[in-house]
Amino acid sequence: MPVSTTPQGTPTWRLRTTRAQWLGYLAWLAGACLFLLCWKLISDNTMWVFVEDAGRQGSDLISRMLPPRWEVAHRLWQPMWDTLNIATLGTLLGIAMAFPVAFLAARNTTPHPLVRSAALVVIVSSRSINSLIWAMLLVTILGPGVLAGIIAIALRSIGFVGKLLYEAIEEIHPTPVEAISATGAGRLQVMSYGVLPQVMPAFAGISVYRWDINIRESTVLGLVGAGGIGLQLNAAINSLAWNQVSVIFVMIFATVLVSEWISARVRHAII
Repeated sequence: MPVSTTPQGTPTWRLRTTRAQWLGYLAWLAGACLFLLCWKLISDNTMWVFVEDAGRQGSDLISRMLPPRWEVAHRLWQPMWDTLNIATLGTLLGIAMAFPVAFLAARNTTPHPLVRSAALVVIVSSRSINSLIWAMLLVTILGPGVLAGIIAIALRSIGFVGKLLYEAIEEIHPTPVEAISATGAGRLQVMSYGVLPQVMPAFAGISVYRWDINIRESTVLGLVGAGGIGLQLNAAINSLAWNQVSVIFVMIFATVLVSEWISARVRHAII
């Protein structure tokens, strides 16, 4: 018999019916069968010879990456700066597009249900496609370079920022909105004085958090030609210059650490 606890901390016994017991057993059996099926599919599509040799191959790769070739670091500062610009400009562009979309998607601020549906389609479409896929498409359309990376980051950021922001808008306290509406204020005035002050702290925190994520994502966009440090990483891997790859890894790791510290400080100051 399952046990539940009252708010006072007193345990109470609940009778489990035979039907509930069988449903529980069937759920566990279905979970076990699903696990075994997935394991079989993975096992059939895995070359275990390579898995058995993975330890030796990994240690051999690490040995070729050490010691790092630090003399090439001076050539990597410009690509790393491009990566930061891709992340920052892409985030700003994505935020600029996500801000109105979020207000159109929120139930309490949208002008019409059809407009809300269209805004939700935009948000879902953005969140469904990874920034690397956006970059591949944009490199094909715009050509290689940082512009494709900036737009890829922006398109990916619309869904993230828009979803979290419209949820924050729907969770605002209605009292200030009702009070301002009672004074005869127009729709824009209600939005400016009743909605925006309540969502701006959340909006700022979401924006900084997305910028932190985009720093990480922008480091790999160069693998498909979208500019930044990823271009140098791809070139080093293709030429088997593993001691240069280790230098790039260290620079990416240091940049991500600094961006994490900055975003944490900013979010703490805002929230």
